[in-house]
Amino acid sequence: MRLTILFIVLSYFQINAQSQTDLSYYLPQNTTYNESIPTPESVLGHQVGEWHVTHDKLVQYMQALANASDRISIENRGTTFEGRPLLLLTITSPENHSNLESIRQTHIASTENNTVDTSNMPIVVYQGFSIHGNEPSGSNAALLVAYYLAASESNDVKELLNQTVILFDPSFNPDGLQRFAYWANTNRSKNLNPDPNDREYNEVWPGGRTNHYWFDMNRDWLPVQLPESRVRIASFHKWLPNILTDHHEMGTNASFFFQPGIPSRTHPLTPKLNQELTKNIGNYHAKALDKIGSLYYTEESFDDFYYGKGSTFPDINGGIGILFEQASSRGHIQESDNGILTFPFTIRNQFTAALSTLDAAKGMREDILQYQHDFYKNARTEATKENEKAIVFGDEKDAAKTFHLAEILKRHQIDFHELKKDISSDGKNFKKGFAYIIPKNQKNTRLINAMFEKRTKFQDSLFYDVSAWTFPLAFGLDYSENATTREAGAKVDDLKMRTGSISAKSDYAYLMEWHEYYAPKALNKILGSDLRAKVGMKRFSINGKDYDYGTIMIPVQNQNKSPDALYDFLKQIAVENHLNIDAVKTGLTQGIDLGSSQFRAMKQPKVAMIVGDGIRSYDAGEIWHLFDQRYDMRITKLDNKSLNRANLDRYNTIIMPSGSAGADAIKKLKEWVQKGGTLIGYRSALNWLNTNKFIKLDFKKMTLDAKNITFEQRGDFRGAQVVGGAIFEADLDRSHPINFGYKNDKIALFRNNTMFMNTDKQSYNNPIQYTKNPLLSGYISKRNLDSLALTVPFKAKNLGQGNVIVFTDNTNFRAFWYGTNKLLMNAIFFREEL
Repeated sequence: MRLTILFIVLSYFQINAQSQTDLSYYLPQNTTYNESIPTPESVLGHQVGEWHVTHDKLVQYMQALANASDRISIENRGTTFEGRPLLLLTITSPENHSNLESIRQTHIASTENNTVDTSNMPIVVYQGFSIHGNEPSGSNAALLVAYYLAASESNDVKELLNQTVILFDPSFNPDGLQRFAYWANTNRSKNLNPDPNDREYNEVWPGGRTNHYWFDMNRDWLPVQLPESRVRIASFHKWLPNILTDHHEMGTNASFFFQPGIPSRTHPLTPKLNQELTKNIGNYHAKALDKIGSLYYTEESFDDFYYGKGSTFPDINGGIGILFEQASSRGHIQESDNGILTFPFTIRNQFTAALSTLDAAKGMREDILQYQHDFYKNARTEATKENEKAIVFGDEKDAAKTFHLAEILKRHQIDFHELKKDISSDGKNFKKGFAYIIPKNQKNTRLINAMFEKRTKFQDSLFYDVSAWTFPLAFGLDYSENATTREAGAKVDDLKMRTGSISAKSDYAYLMEWHEYYAPKALNKILGSDLRAKVGMKRFSINGKDYDYGTIMIPVQNQNKSPDALYDFLKQIAVENHLNIDAVKTGLTQGIDLGSSQFRAMKQPKVAMIVGDGIRSYDAGEIWHLFDQRYDMRITKLDNKSLNRANLDRYNTIIMPSGSAGADAIKKLKEWVQKGGTLIGYRSALNWLNTNKFIKLDFKKMTLDAKNITFEQRGDFRGAQVVGGAIFEADLDRSHPINFGYKNDKIALFRNNTMFMNTDKQSYNNPIQYTKNPLLSGYISKRNLDSLALTVPFKAKNLGQGNVIVFTDNTNFRAFWYGTNKLLMNAIFFREEL
């Protein structure tokens, strides 16, 4: 009885501690604080941890600190998709602020010059918080860290700021943080309720983890496709910080994690000393967490393999990345295996780790500065051995994809050049203006290796994320690592997209090849203007030029524009979409004539996508972003919960990303397809479509029997069969409309599932088929690789007057898999020909 009463009393005090928390709970008490520096409460109107800080209040407080403190400067580097500022604070001593650019230049010089003495240089630390918006303890802790560094009058802090330049990013993901703060605050009760069944702890779809387009931004450090990432990477390369911290949250029943991760899962290009220094830094975290009695662990989970994560990206750039994972209250207070978990407790742990990082930076300053200096010194030695070696990449039919890969290189400060002239290498043709060449002998040679390498052998068989990301394969570009700098022309300093043009005015017809990346955007604009356009189902030649499958023909006569107006319109289309449109004066060709029935009339796509509960938000967001940002195409987001009430007759195409629809929508969707609609399904949606008889699919049946595997080994055994993300080769039948616009007869596909679909008996129904030895880069078990060989990732079948099109693989992965985006566009624009 006494124990029961004691438990009730302790629970009461734990729950009510939330509303009683003030700065003394978080901050060191062995110092005085400058009263002229505003406290968080004085600006926010509440104590840190009492409510979840919204991004607008976070911005307000950071600006107040910068106005009040000579230790802080602030800059707005840009905006998110929702227009929120992307702030960066620079926190250091007033003396350093007065000499900041000189400090930066000297710091960068130490990475470029063997003779720079680093012993008296300030160390540079980049501290970033809450890249996943619903992991908010980081950004809420940022309020306290910034206040402490601005207000503390201790000699330790003054000495720290003299020896350190802190690049302080209080919210990696403003849109996600705002979304989650709204959810947690609007569901907060006055009497805080730790019951995990409470609505507060169960966000509505898609949740606050992601940015506006539902991207996991902690996978975008290397591809740099999102505005938040672009300003962050610009800041990173401007300073090349020695340490970068990335504050996250994990499951409620966990404790606190800090790196190193699992040692066997570190990328081989990361120096061993990096991990040794990470472990030494970890000793500072352990000491600090021991002092406040917080449980923690290290080296038991997570990894340092994929360089597109915040905690790993610095490792290939001479820095040390550190991941923090705090057990999440996912609201204000929640029951856990470790007792009642309060939001302030999670904030205090993050605050403590942020300060222990700075303590480590100060204590290990000389060693870490020397490590970065030696990293680049050794990289220069490696680069010198490359001598005249170079990588050439491009697509002689698609300058836009080539440009967008070059754009990533430019963001990572990798030098590249134009070609002097057209060349051939490894049996591939590279055309001047459509290709670039990268000298291997340059500062960021290790980063180049990380971006372009193909790797199929690994120390471990388990991966926290993808095991391959070879960029030219992702972009569907030709490339060769056997080029030389003798073939390089001028260095590209001012990267620009190719200028589009129209060859002349015609009174007969215009032709637009389908190879260019932005051809779908151009065609959508043409069809959206109620102009007639047709697609060529076969190849032909005219005026000495060969036209491939999928060429678009726009006749001049019987249009809603005069010949002059049509010319002006198409000229604008060509310029805006960076492609060429050819004028022709006759319909007579070598091959199918322009009046042939092999030119098929096209209709403008009217596209909707199923979203909401049951659908994977990442996949849906990638498609939404592709339509909205890349192709300027409208796409209606149909929520699963109201799908059965929607008027589907407004659309001729509906996309079902990975996931499933509600049972009440089966009949309606099927009737819509049977009346002529096209339903496109991705990944796990195939199971739903197959089960509900939209399409008949034949999957390989997989069994997994464990032999000589202990209970302890069972997790690793199962994990080794997971395809976390690898790249595979498939053969293309280029005459099939799903492959229009591809010039090669092979394609690199990204895959991260074990859905193996058997071929159709009719070979012409297998236009995309994995090769006999399909692995190009990444990890896959032998069992799964054998199963994948010669299967198909695509099928299309009629259902009534409409059709169902399915892809086992994600053609839009993380916004940087440019090379397969056109497969979805082909399924949409050529839906009636599949």
